[in-house]
Amino acid sequence: MKAKTSVLFVCMGNICRSPAGEGVMRALVAKEGLSDRVEIASVGTIGLHAGELPDERMRAAAARRGYELNSRARQITREDMERYDFILTMDGSNHRDVLALATTNVQRSRVWPFVGFCSKHNDTSVPDPYYGGAEGFEHVLDLIEDGCGGFLRSIRKD
Repeated sequence: MKAKTSVLFVCMGNICRSPAGEGVMRALVAKEGLSDRVEIASVGTIGLHAGELPDERMRAAAARRGYELNSRARQITREDMERYDFILTMDGSNHRDVLALATTNVQRSRVWPFVGFCSKHNDTSVPDPYYGGAEGFEHVLDLIEDGCGGFLRSIRKD
């Protein structure tokens, strides 16, 4: 792993999936004693929920697993494209929206589908649980835990 690695999780509104990614990744990194070596944040492709805490249903589901989600929603910026080493998108729409912000090949090379780091699940995206029931939030957390573990393993090899 290089001296400092930065990762940005991206979903549409930054109130469900990406803050879950941020919270789970923070917990994994802390458990491994790497908090000073990995910078973690989350954003949305839209600014509709800017300044809000994550969805209370996602916070509750995460808390049951021991994760604290306390970041505030914000929209991705062009500066984020330059700042972060890895930009992990939750679905195809998020991926296209983020790539549309990229102005260089280097920036495009930083954008990755999050599910590509999953090893236990074969989902092609992390589904948005916002309009569904409790089981949707649990499934998202299953995917997030799987992908965050895979991502951490991949950057530790560097």
